[in-house]
Amino acid sequence: MNIVAFGASYSRTSINRQWAEFVARQLPGAVSVRVLDLNDYDLPVYTVEREQELGIPEAVGRFVAELTAADAAVISFAEYNGSYTAGFKNLFDWASRHTLKILDGKPTVLLSAAPGPRGGLTVLESAVERFPRHGALIAGHMALPRFKETFHAEHGLVDAELRAELDALLAKFPAAVQS
Repeated sequence: MNIVAFGASYSRTSINRQWAEFVARQLPGAVSVRVLDLNDYDLPVYTVEREQELGIPEAVGRFVAELTAADAAVISFAEYNGSYTAGFKNLFDWASRHTLKILDGKPTVLLSAAPGPRGGLTVLESAVERFPRHGALIAGHMALPRFKETFHAEHGLVDAELRAELDALLAKFPAAVQS
């Protein structure tokens, strides 16, 4: 299974990109994992007028093509003021103009990570509600709180309760793929 993973943030040191990659590489059946860097999709701010003037930028087509080529997706959301990052929301707006159902029937794991105690839970709840409208088959979701305390690049999750939560998500993934 070919999996595309990304942190929904343009931060060069994105904890959400780390979290998405970590989870994607553990999914049962993962043969290859392609980790996207949203900095490769630099776009003007979406407006109807810009779309009329410019058409849909080539970077949007490349992003949608990455999603289309994958068998499954793992997306981890950074939370800015209780919502998606402005950069991701802009990419998402452009992408949905290109192809409304950008995750057309793909098993999708939705995640969030943050340094605080809720782990980006507000944005994750929003994504769990929103992404099925764009074709995502939600295969599981999980917020990772206190990122610097609970996750280490070399050891992964170091909190036993969070590890058990992730293991349960991973165990349910094959059933979502077969749906």
